[in-house]
Amino acid sequence: METPSTGRRVVVTGLGAITALGPTVDDFWAGLLAGRNGIGRVTHFDPANFSSQIGAEVRGWDAAQNMDPKEARRNDRYTHFGFVAAKQAVADSGLEPAREDGDRVGVLIGSGIGGMLTFETQLAVLAERGPRKVSPFTIPSLIGNMCSGLVAIEYGARGPNFGVVSACATGTHAIGEAAHMIRRGDADVMIAGGSEAAITPFAYASFCAMKAMSTRNAEPEKACRPFDRGRDGFIMGEGAGVLVLESLEHARARGARVYCELAGYAATCDAFHITQPDPDGKGLSMAMKRALASAAVAPESIDYINAHGTSTPYNDKFETLAIKKVFGDHARRVAISSTKSMTGHLLGAAGGVESVVCVKTIQAQALAPTINLDDPDPDCDLDYVPNVARSARVRTVLSNNLGFGGQNAAIVFRAI
Repeated sequence: METPSTGRRVVVTGLGAITALGPTVDDFWAGLLAGRNGIGRVTHFDPANFSSQIGAEVRGWDAAQNMDPKEARRNDRYTHFGFVAAKQAVADSGLEPAREDGDRVGVLIGSGIGGMLTFETQLAVLAERGPRKVSPFTIPSLIGNMCSGLVAIEYGARGPNFGVVSACATGTHAIGEAAHMIRRGDADVMIAGGSEAAITPFAYASFCAMKAMSTRNAEPEKACRPFDRGRDGFIMGEGAGVLVLESLEHARARGARVYCELAGYAATCDAFHITQPDPDGKGLSMAMKRALASAAVAPESIDYINAHGTSTPYNDKFETLAIKKVFGDHARRVAISSTKSMTGHLLGAAGGVESVVCVKTIQAQALAPTINLDDPDPDCDLDYVPNVARSARVRTVLSNNLGFGGQNAAIVFRAI
């Protein structure tokens, strides 16, 4: 049995989110509880020649209305989302950065892919107009740590700062590692999460070549169906989810409103296959067990699991198996849902957005559903809160994320 985490307690004081369900946390949460679907035909480019033509886009987004127009022009869409979600989270926390010791404030906002739109756009410029026409902002715009850097500049945050890259586990790893930094005394405040904007032709062509994405193009609203027998692949989403984390002492000293405690976290690797999860669920099982142990909570204490639940044949089956291994008889009592059924899969931002879901679940005492769960797969036979949100007593929740390369992350939040 692993020992609980030591050091300072870490709490959540601010939330920010931008998703296909809306550009704010309130819009996002209301959409989830209503079972609203954010998935439709792709509009960022003409998808006619692609096997998958659907996605969960952030529609009507104008970065210049949400940040300095000059900075918006110089930075990629993934940075726009992460930067604005971070500003939302800081405002929500009531933190006044000018009054903080900037040496004690850090930023850890990850991206699984980074500036894909910048990469594609500038590669076309190179091919069509030559090297002298490539933008001097290309490299700063496409690298995966730039969102963290821009947020740090905005708030004078001189503490720990870098980007995390672990595919679809990125957001959870960023938040979990940020909590470790606070526990061991490297920072008092961390702005942490994930951001992604990979609904682009090259990214789509690449995922389509892998046959990883849904081809239910005629019914976009029904395409993402985690744990359902008819699931046929994931649906790309975009956006960002960011939390403000603080030591409990720091939050109390400034009279902050505290949402909940980030009580436990763990990271493991399947060491099995570059894209396929371990069919025995060993790596994810170990991540969940270690996260529970670090939080010093028993499996029976978990009231809700926000599943990775990508709507792919392998992931949903193997994640269900891993949950059964860890939770035993309690697996049939704990509520589970995949909010990707409404937001699509935000890749490196998934863990950030789904951590926001976990915090709101504790605050609202309500469970977001898994929509489109009409014909349950016999191998996925747990309570996935099908189709309709429900009220529930929730004190402790767990969230899972898995990534290509066998990356696993599990994180535990609890009421305080």
